[in-house]
Amino acid sequence: MNAIARGSVRGAMSSGLVCVWVLLGVLALSGCRGGPEMVSAPVTGYNHTSAAINRFAVNGASGPNLGPYLGGGAEVCCGVLPRTWSPRVKVVVEWQTDPDPHASATWTERQYSDAWRKRMREKKLNYLNHKAVVEVPKYGKKVCALQVHFLNCDQVKVSTTCFIPEHPNYPDKAYFEVKEADECPVS
Repeated sequence: MNAIARGSVRGAMSSGLVCVWVLLGVLALSGCRGGPEMVSAPVTGYNHTSAAINRFAVNGASGPNLGPYLGGGAEVCCGVLPRTWSPRVKVVVEWQTDPDPHASATWTERQYSDAWRKRMREKKLNYLNHKAVVEVPKYGKKVCALQVHFLNCDQVKVSTTCFIPEHPNYPDKAYFEVKEADECPVS
């Protein structure tokens, strides 16, 4: 096969691959039409534990890091929920905790020195990763925020309220009054 013929074959293969990718894209997009209509909402976290929440995500949407007993973190955008609630609506919450968030305050190594970095690498070996599938309470036509409450014993609850904790109608006030358990039940 001469060089001109090889170039024609490569060109045909290239345009054929482009057609395949375009076709796959069209099929993927057309598959989305039948699914539920979705709505986005900012993600806010509330840490009611003595551990630091280094990071968390709700259905892959990342939330801010939260210090121990931090009443509320900044909102980040955005979690996604079906526009219409059903009893099947659940979210996957993943989070990482630092069970001893204040340990580095007592270290004698100069911050960011090689010795300090070595000690920090060892500390990170104690970080714990968690994952929970959480039911979403019934919500109406308006979803203002996806609020995540990290509770004792690695429990997590979510809410879609339009109120902030200071509002008299805030539905999750009880979480702010729960004391940390001395021992968690073994499951």
